[in-house]
Amino acid sequence: MKALHCPAYPAGRWIIHVDMDAFFASVEQLDHPEWRGKPVIVGGAARGVVSAASYEARAFGVHSAMPSFQARRLCPQGIFTPGRMERYLELSRALMDILRAFSPLVEQASIDEAYLDASGLERLYGPVEEIGRRIQDDIGRGLGLSCSVGAAPVKFLAKIASDLRKPGGFSLIYPEEAQSFLRTLPLEKIPGLGPAALKILRAHGLHTAGEAGLYSADFWQRRFGKAGATLQARCLGLDEREVIPYSAPKSESAEHTLARDSADPEELKQWLLRQAEGVGAALRLGGRQGRTITLKIKYADFTQITRSHTMPQATNSTRAIFSAAAALLDKLKLKARARLIGLAVSNLSPARQAEPKLLPGLLPGMVGALRASGRLPQDEARERALDAALDAARRKFGPQAVLRGRLPEK
Repeated sequence: MKALHCPAYPAGRWIIHVDMDAFFASVEQLDHPEWRGKPVIVGGAARGVVSAASYEARAFGVHSAMPSFQARRLCPQGIFTPGRMERYLELSRALMDILRAFSPLVEQASIDEAYLDASGLERLYGPVEEIGRRIQDDIGRGLGLSCSVGAAPVKFLAKIASDLRKPGGFSLIYPEEAQSFLRTLPLEKIPGLGPAALKILRAHGLHTAGEAGLYSADFWQRRFGKAGATLQARCLGLDEREVIPYSAPKSESAEHTLARDSADPEELKQWLLRQAEGVGAALRLGGRQGRTITLKIKYADFTQITRSHTMPQATNSTRAIFSAAAALLDKLKLKARARLIGLAVSNLSPARQAEPKLLPGLLPGMVGALRASGRLPQDEARERALDAALDAARRKFGPQAVLRGRLPEK
């Protein structure tokens, strides 16, 4: 082993990480005042998993991704409520607007967390301590929700700091304190170190970032391959990533846990159709299309498999997405009953230049003109017209206003 020394961080550099506290559950308590102070569990359908749990529910051991039956056993008095993604997205957008009022350098990490580059903001808002508190105050006043904030010279330390005093806490890791902080930081706190990696490191008697950082680059490379350099850098407090204001999504997906395990292809295809509707609509709204369709199946014993197909041309057509996913299901020949089914579209690219004109304003009556122009084959024009008409109806009347029946084979 050879001690490696962390170079000085850039002077005046501060990254702030904002993490909403029990976001989905807190939104439900916000919109249902009678639920405040009570254990609220979002998700929790009979055979699903918990999406979020309020801190009152967490006191009973309930946490996200826990099977619903287990959550009900731990907290039978809990208030189980279905999620409302549109509402969460609405408040997420408002959250990002609040953060962008401080700096244009805001990177949304998920629906309820973001990084903000606060370097140089002291001249506008004062020391970073005041910036962090002001962010919390503005979110509290603007959204009626609490958040935890962490500030540090690099991104991953800021994320760790935001988790130190949840809920509603604010923590700073000063540059001169980073090495002493890492010296005793448990390895499981390092982003990217999963259970398998932790098992390897603990087999070598390593339990803190400070201990692991002393091992050579060769040690990390031999045990973790290309990821080894990044993991070692984290243990040393190094993170070269900048705050990137926008990162295009890599995929669009949907999945559903069935009320009862099923191996019926027709039932499973009905769910694929609903998922293709949602995924296709999201792609069209974002002006994107994809080439790779992935089918996901989770069996009753929780084993999971995926199958993918890459098409010659990218698409955002509901029919094309569904047809590809259904074909993958037909080829799969289920070995047992499925507990969960899902699909994803990846390998994304911007929609073809002509497509935006074919979205919100395209109605079935315009199909003839498109056919006559030769711009689209007859079937493709009809499918785009149908997709656009259904998208418009759902935007106006809600996502369940129009449900498409099983797509006929072409």
